[in-house]
Amino acid sequence: MSTTSRWRLVLGRFAEQRLSLPLSARDARMEAALDYLYSREYEGRGVRERQPAGTLDPSQLNIPTWLGEVRELFPRDVVEVIEKHALDRYGLTELVTDKETLEKLEPNMDLLKTLLTFRGHLQGEVLQTARRIIRQVVEELKRKLEAEVRRALAGRLNRFRHSPQKAAQNFDWRGTVRRNLKHFDPQRRQLILQEPRFFARNTRQLPWQVILCVDQSGSMADSVIHSAVMAGILAGLPLIRVKLVVFDTSIVDLSDHVEDPVEVLMSVQLGGGTDIGKALAYCEQLVENPHRTVVVLVSDFCEGASPAVLLNTCRRIRESGAKLLGLASLDQTATPIYDRAMADKLAEAGMEIAALTPKHLAEWLAKIVNSK
Repeated sequence: MSTTSRWRLVLGRFAEQRLSLPLSARDARMEAALDYLYSREYEGRGVRERQPAGTLDPSQLNIPTWLGEVRELFPRDVVEVIEKHALDRYGLTELVTDKETLEKLEPNMDLLKTLLTFRGHLQGEVLQTARRIIRQVVEELKRKLEAEVRRALAGRLNRFRHSPQKAAQNFDWRGTVRRNLKHFDPQRRQLILQEPRFFARNTRQLPWQVILCVDQSGSMADSVIHSAVMAGILAGLPLIRVKLVVFDTSIVDLSDHVEDPVEVLMSVQLGGGTDIGKALAYCEQLVENPHRTVVVLVSDFCEGASPAVLLNTCRRIRESGAKLLGLASLDQTATPIYDRAMADKLAEAGMEIAALTPKHLAEWLAKIVNSK
């Protein structure tokens, strides 16, 4: 595509007079597809719509056919940006409330967040399609996270004991070299490794309780998704019992569904107010053995109720001996926007404050679990 043609697509159909050049059939389709969405910028500005001319004019496109055009004409990364703009900037909710349209969308985190936002509007076949997409995205995310989370929580290396289990992260290279010196080949000047050595790992026999208390306000969508997946991974580990509570101004205990992140997410309703103190007080009642309990509050700390209740509950949990961590975000970027003043007060009351990726949360939990 020529530079002039690219500028024509960037500037849109209103550049026709200044950039009058014949477009190829494919370029014309690209312009029509982009115009269908981005001409909405001109709504309310008194710009008259162009009259239909040609088989692919924007006036003849509808949501499903437009989506088909976009996915055929543009690279995948560009398609994701266009779909995100359609949902976030122009409010084309038909993308997630029409079954035919929904089936054509690229399953990704942005689509997952959108489906959770509009979950209350999904019914019948659309709901089943949405559930399938949510499961596909969640399983992919779980696959990426599970290995590093399990590795972090597998136990510390015991450098005084070896294991018959062969795992790359447990490889004892010094011991392997010493053990195989007798197999050195002087002609080839190579060490033949016939007996690789692997460290064993220390494990604890007493179970730990991890209570995840997750703010489901709209700004916490990424953290809600990662918390659900993280809870499912932790629930599959030996000697860790997981409780999962989500809240806004109400509290929903999803501990019975913790092993299935999809069911958890289908029970979440993003948005609403925030009563962190009430949610944390509920989680306080779930603590069984404080000295082997970790309470993780995932929230932006924007308390809508009395701060005094939240701070007093925080002090009681810490004084009981339980570990208490407040995460301003739990996602892959860990770059949150949160109430810093409230976070400072919680820190003074005994809560550790951080923003972590799932991997770093697993490493933090491993330090706690392996310190006793």
